[in-house]
Amino acid sequence: MKALVMCGGGSKGAFAGGVAEFLIGERKKQYDILIGTSTGSLMIPLLAIGEIEKLRKTYTTVRTRDIFSISPFVTTKKNGVYRTSINHLGILRMFLKGGKTFGDSGQLRKLISSVITRDDFRKMQLSNTEIVVAVSNLSCNTVEYKSMKNCTYEDFCDWIWISSNLVPFMSLVTKNGYEYADGGIGVPVPIQEAIRRGASEIDVILLSPKIVSNGEDTGNAFSLTWKLFNFMLHQIKDDSVTIAKLEGMQQAVHLHFYYPPRILTEHPLVFDPKEMTAWWEEGFEYAKANTPLDCPRRNGSLRSRWNALCSRWGWK
Repeated sequence: MKALVMCGGGSKGAFAGGVAEFLIGERKKQYDILIGTSTGSLMIPLLAIGEIEKLRKTYTTVRTRDIFSISPFVTTKKNGVYRTSINHLGILRMFLKGGKTFGDSGQLRKLISSVITRDDFRKMQLSNTEIVVAVSNLSCNTVEYKSMKNCTYEDFCDWIWISSNLVPFMSLVTKNGYEYADGGIGVPVPIQEAIRRGASEIDVILLSPKIVSNGEDTGNAFSLTWKLFNFMLHQIKDDSVTIAKLEGMQQAVHLHFYYPPRILTEHPLVFDPKEMTAWWEEGFEYAKANTPLDCPRRNGSLRSRWNALCSRWGWK
């Protein structure tokens, strides 16, 4: 079985979209399982039914105001570089309405329903592809995986939204009596879930480079908070990938990783159509240059490969 795993990264998801367009649109790869977390969960439903152009249009036109009903930050751009600072008025509004987070991402829930229609959902149900999103259950301190096959349309849109809500900057959602948040908090790269579901060949799209250099200096309390949060998520992501690689070796699972060659942005909650259009094209060209012509599964287990080597050299 073949799987596509897409991690989180906010607006950087445009790069992942470009990679996925090459793999599915150009290479005609067919996946049995698509698993996403955070921005990855926003992308996999349309990818599963081949609606790549619709996905591209969304990711190259969406703006920050389409995500936040109340934004926790104010954005300025100087010399082509974004800077963020605390939106004191917005946070005061959240406080007065009894909100538990700094911002409200209700607009994103509306966007999901407008982009992923009921007709799209019916197509997903009729397909043989398993579509799974990861969410973090903060009430139980567990990660849960929600399969489209077990959901109604409204529930599935809710889970996609929940998977994308990076608290405390975005909405904390109560559903079925539990508080839920971004799946990336618990599992930034859900490779192990793809293995657990039987995948033997997995393409993994990541949204930070292998080696991350020093970012910009912190300019205020908000940017410091975001930098610390991003640091923790990066460490969790690295650990998750390392563990998945070890498990993949043990079970003879072929893993192919796609990393952006550079830091795309320090502000993944800022959605700039011009930048995201460029990242989409960059992702497509990167995949074109870094996808092997043939990605065969490794031949069997470590024991079988050892036996083959012994046979070749006449060892007993």
